[in-house]
Amino acid sequence: MYITISDQDSEYNCPRQLSERAKDLPETRLKPNAHLFHEGDRVERIYQVISGAVSLTRLLEDGRRQIIAFGFPGDIVGFPCDGRHHTDCVALNDVRLQPYRLSQLASGRVHSKLGAGLLQAALHEIAAMQDHFMMLGRKSATEKVAAFLTVLKRRTGTPAGQYTQISLPMSRADIADFLGLTTETVSRTISQFRKSRLIALDGAQTVIILREDALKALAEEGTP
Repeated sequence: MYITISDQDSEYNCPRQLSERAKDLPETRLKPNAHLFHEGDRVERIYQVISGAVSLTRLLEDGRRQIIAFGFPGDIVGFPCDGRHHTDCVALNDVRLQPYRLSQLASGRVHSKLGAGLLQAALHEIAAMQDHFMMLGRKSATEKVAAFLTVLKRRTGTPAGQYTQISLPMSRADIADFLGLTTETVSRTISQFRKSRLIALDGAQTVIILREDALKALAEEGTP
């Protein structure tokens, strides 16, 4: 939902692991709610998510939180803006990340495959931010939640019989802060989807997509 480099999203794909040659740093491991970096920190490394999920957040002037993006396995987080991080990065669950030294990447002494992968990741980031901006400004609450579940299904869904199952690493409040909604609206909309048999719930954090085409239509057109 941030920088998407899976095979389904583009014909120009960064490899799932950027480069074996550039791995001169050990993996970084985080527990839930731990910070990887803070907004304003000087950027020394970028990170590729190996497992788990992270949120990238900013605080608005009035103290409210806006989640800019979520990072899932394969995504790259930590691209600098004027040499500094422009968001906080927080682990949503147990997370493993592969760090890469920014100095090594900036020097140009990188494998061509790694350089191409990073370029595509940066381009995906721009596209993802544009899509997010459009969603915040133009879609209804129902469309936003449907679009969120549709993208999450593509990114992290696993087979569950004839259906697809999604394990949500984030809370309803996290989803709300990403979609620009209230927590109550997110919870109410998910309940409406369940009552309409678009989805089923197996506990609070597991969503089973029952009618994928209808959910996708709802995300795009506002009607199932």
